[in-house]
Amino acid sequence: MKITFLGTGTSQGIPVIGSTDPVCLSEDPRDKRLRVSVMVTYDDGYNCVVDCGPDFRQQMLTHNVNRLDAIVFTHEHADHTAGMDDIRPFFFRQGDIPIHAHPRVVASLQRRFDYIFTDENRYPGAPSVAVNTVEKGRAFRLGSHWVTPVDALHNRLQVFGYRFGDFAYLTDVKSIEKEEANRLEGVRVLVVNALREEAHHSHFNLEEALEFINRVGPETAYLTHISHRLGFHAEVESRLPENVFLAYDNLTLNL
Repeated sequence: MKITFLGTGTSQGIPVIGSTDPVCLSEDPRDKRLRVSVMVTYDDGYNCVVDCGPDFRQQMLTHNVNRLDAIVFTHEHADHTAGMDDIRPFFFRQGDIPIHAHPRVVASLQRRFDYIFTDENRYPGAPSVAVNTVEKGRAFRLGSHWVTPVDALHNRLQVFGYRFGDFAYLTDVKSIEKEEANRLEGVRVLVVNALREEAHHSHFNLEEALEFINRVGPETAYLTHISHRLGFHAEVESRLPENVFLAYDNLTLNL
């Protein structure tokens, strides 16, 4: 299994438009972050992207992705869904693109991208999707592979993280029940959000992310959904535990 970090930034990305913050002006490419997303590529070539944000087109071009087998959504916020129209090239080559999401997220996508879901007066250039709903506590299949959803809260909004075998990916998490955290038992590589040093109402800050990682106990952990307020990549990473790293755009892992 190959993991590709397509984007590791928060909703505004880094640099933030018009910002003169030193992190936004950094020359270190690891400090330049597109909106958060990750691609899971199984050994049989099956490609799954988690979330489809506004930088989706750029991310697909950067990694020369020529096939998309599924999109799995964590939740409906724009930085995780705004790239839906850019699935068109995949649709033109492959047909309907399978998506997997909570029913509430599907309903949100249907409102915002109604032309993708409608069969009436369909515009000939519009893409189409095959909808699959994700339920709490129920594993589902991506091709021949099983995925386990992990339920969490983004302030008061329900979000799903996902476990792909030995790899688990959670973003936009603020709290998680013990029963759900137990679904991560034995995971080798864990990715979790760490927005900044200061507390935030809907995201783990760095301290909370590290506490959660210690609770789960993976071999290795990576932090994502990072804002410029966390600090420079090199400086922050130098202060982390030896098995915890900051993810950065275009980082790849092989499990």
